[in-house]
Amino acid sequence: MTARPWLVALCAASLTIAASAQADVTLSTSNPPVDTAIGSRLGALMGVEATSLAALSGDRLRRIGAPFSRNGDERVVGRVMTGEGLDALPRARGNAEWRCMAEAIYFEARGETVEGQYAVAEVILNRVDSPRYPDTVCDVVNQGTGRRYACQFTYTCDGIPEVVTDQRGWHRAGSIARIMMDGAPRPMTRGATHYHADWVSPTWARVYPQTARYGAHIFYRQN
Repeated sequence: MTARPWLVALCAASLTIAASAQADVTLSTSNPPVDTAIGSRLGALMGVEATSLAALSGDRLRRIGAPFSRNGDERVVGRVMTGEGLDALPRARGNAEWRCMAEAIYFEARGETVEGQYAVAEVILNRVDSPRYPDTVCDVVNQGTGRRYACQFTYTCDGIPEVVTDQRGWHRAGSIARIMMDGAPRPMTRGATHYHADWVSPTWARVYPQTARYGAHIFYRQN
């Protein structure tokens, strides 16, 4: 969502505003899809060849960066919350589900803070857990793909090729994806299932309660 160059996003936003009269679609937004009565299967998300945060010692965590930060009065434990800490982790690996998560974090939020990137990962997993949405990461991320600017995650249908050019950003996104899919807690967005960039105002943002804000992204929970 904020990962694209600002000029490209601004031009695309103008096109989307014109199209929004025909459909409830807003650029740089995770939009509400039709309900999908599918149960959660979080266990299926666990990748092979995982580099798990749990495998690192407490001393190692302290050396590579603070393992928690604060969101209000809640401690976010079991995570590496600094860019330097993520950079020091071994390269994360996983299956296709892990890659879908890493790509979503990279293309949607690599320009955001570490907290903002974790928050996007939370939204994806919250959707996986919800009976309203598909029950795998890849299906959640790619829902609606193929309809220009009518998908759930803009980077999958904006017509811009997905090419990883920022290796440090990719390393961080992959590490966050691995940490989250290995079962890290999700208190930062308080159950959010939606988010949008602060320069747009989708109709559902006036209905769903706002739960958090990180950088340019505002988060909401579907009732």
